[in-house]
Amino acid sequence: MKPGLSLRVSQHLALTPQLQQSIWLLQLSTLELTQEVEHMLDDNPFLERTTEEAEREEFGLAQADAPAQRDDYALEDAQYAGPASTDKTSTSSDADGGDVAAPVDAAPDWDGDGSAALAPDDSEWGGEARARSGQGDDEADATELARSQESLTDYLHRQALSLRVNDVDRAALRFLIESLNEHGYLEDPLEELAAGLAGPDALEEQEELVHHFTVALRLLQSLEPVGVGARGLAECLTLQLQDLARRAGTHLADQDIDDETVQVALRICAQPMELLARRDVRRLMQACGASDERVRAAIALIGRLEPRPGRRFADVERNLIVPDVIVRKLARSSGDGQPQFSVQLNPEVMPRLRVHDIYANALRGHKGSEGHAGLQQRLQEARWFIKNIQQRFDTILRVSQAIVQRQKNFFTHGELAMRPLVLRDIADELGLHESTISRVTTAKYMATPMGTYELKYFFGSGLGTETGGNASSTAVRALIKQFVAAESPTKPLSDSQLAEMLKEQGIECARRTVAKYRDVLKIAPANLRKAL
Repeated sequence: MKPGLSLRVSQHLALTPQLQQSIWLLQLSTLELTQEVEHMLDDNPFLERTTEEAEREEFGLAQADAPAQRDDYALEDAQYAGPASTDKTSTSSDADGGDVAAPVDAAPDWDGDGSAALAPDDSEWGGEARARSGQGDDEADATELARSQESLTDYLHRQALSLRVNDVDRAALRFLIESLNEHGYLEDPLEELAAGLAGPDALEEQEELVHHFTVALRLLQSLEPVGVGARGLAECLTLQLQDLARRAGTHLADQDIDDETVQVALRICAQPMELLARRDVRRLMQACGASDERVRAAIALIGRLEPRPGRRFADVERNLIVPDVIVRKLARSSGDGQPQFSVQLNPEVMPRLRVHDIYANALRGHKGSEGHAGLQQRLQEARWFIKNIQQRFDTILRVSQAIVQRQKNFFTHGELAMRPLVLRDIADELGLHESTISRVTTAKYMATPMGTYELKYFFGSGLGTETGGNASSTAVRALIKQFVAAESPTKPLSDSQLAEMLKEQGIECARRTVAKYRDVLKIAPANLRKAL
């Protein structure tokens, strides 16, 4: 084959490291962004915090609000058409159908816009976002305070110290306490716990351990909270009812509960739990030999017990939501009398960064020295990081402003006034890709006069109405919640009745759709909502 030269014209689009970082920062939550900023401050010597204001760069909000051009849509599609999680490999497309892949192992090149030369004054790279003011060392952190509560195991160990038992039983009690789950239940049988300690072949040792565990279990179930150490729901409820029976002379004297009701409740707990869950009063009457009134009173008593004794000790992680955007209602109104709202970024979540002047000037004075090229690339990386953070907040602000404009009725009248809204609507209005809107609205929160909501909350599909319009699924769920709140406790509304009531409001909603929305709202079915 004869060698030769040929020319070929092709188009090449690639996700540069700058674009990859921009997409990556856009999808991070506030907490994740804070961690990423801290990592960059530790890793890049050219990046530092600042407390001073700096002028916004030309790539800021003013330019972001410029009308989108046709070429911008093409580039946007190339950047964001992939999945939400950004790959670290570059993608490209060839005009004649062939794919040209960028080298995966190539070092990141932060000279993407051709501005590799050092700026005369690198202090201009900064002031994009304010960081939360650091608290003093002596000030307590809210999250640490939330986690400082006593755990269930510590509470039980502290009670066990007051018990007068021998060392073997005390060790067995300690082992059972450590074997409880977060709800206070002992899930593993005593035989399995003994076999795990003694081994499968030591049968005599297993029997001895089971004996000590049985004694320790009785001790454990005598501790507070009542019901701890139960092997199941029935035993947990039984332990609490037995405690009520022991205190019937004092604790129950001022309540509408008598000893007979407690005894019927104990017999109900001895039956299969499915009967209690279905509130099958007729079969419970037959099984317990009690009257209808007494069984209903016993079921009501059981409903007041705690099915999870360890609930109040659960170390639930309390996520303190810090909003990214703050919406305030203005005192003035528009010309048509509609209320006006201001949409602003929360300064508490905006890290204020800049390029380190001293290091940048030192690098400028040592051009051509060893390692100069590598340091220059780190400087450019710092510049791009600041720029991408600014673009992240600019995009969040633009999307939030568009959401507030579309859902203005919600901020005035509440959930029932929510309009149908999909990602495509905001994407078309702002000239962005749907995947960009999806990243912006995930794990980003907006503080409003109605409360704090995730940006995704304002999006919802539409249901058809008799007038030919659409009703937001969020508004329909709010309407269902309103109907259930106003229903009669003795005659709760079924899903079919709720669908009929929605139809009376002009909203076409199938029964199965009502059931789905009811499950989302965590509303029990009609038979479980019925008051006894």
